[in-house]
Amino acid sequence: MAKLIAFAGSARRESLNRRLVHAAAAMATAHGATVTLIELRDFPMPLYNGDIEESDGAPDSAARLYDLMKGQDGLLLACPEYNSSITPLLKNTIDWVSRPREGDPPLAAFTGKTAGLLSASPGQLGGMRGLVHVRSILGSIGLHVVPEQASVPRAHEAFDESGALRDSGVAGRVERVVKQLAETASRLSAS
Repeated sequence: MAKLIAFAGSARRESLNRRLVHAAAAMATAHGATVTLIELRDFPMPLYNGDIEESDGAPDSAARLYDLMKGQDGLLLACPEYNSSITPLLKNTIDWVSRPREGDPPLAAFTGKTAGLLSASPGQLGGMRGLVHVRSILGSIGLHVVPEQASVPRAHEAFDESGALRDSGVAGRVERVVKQLAETASRLSAS
């Protein structure tokens, strides 16, 4: 079955998207996927700057994340919405990890992999406006983003004490994304 890397596009310890990606990762495991959960805050990187890359190369954390992502079939991402768009942390991470690496084809950490998108927000839309930009960016760097996506509105009330989603309808939408991701990543990695 699929090997997935899962993370939130936020570094906040109490991030609602962190809670969501943990709940979704448990669902993916139940569907037979092998899931590696990471925290982007464990991979600190300076703001991408071509001058830094030219003088110092990619940060060690970007190289570690590149290697980790390269070994996966897919990516499970829960991203908050910042002003109707992607978080600076996630964009910066993508910018560093997508840089060319000697001996590898362009975008080797991303190309041909499958992505599933989730978002959570205390607002009524659950962060869905930001996923439009995330989907566009990931598609442009070679990921196959599954059609299903799920947003969790009023996310500050959405989780029980164990971290599971309280509402079965919301949980069902998240599970559809996870199932589609696991199945698609598994099929594409086998071809």
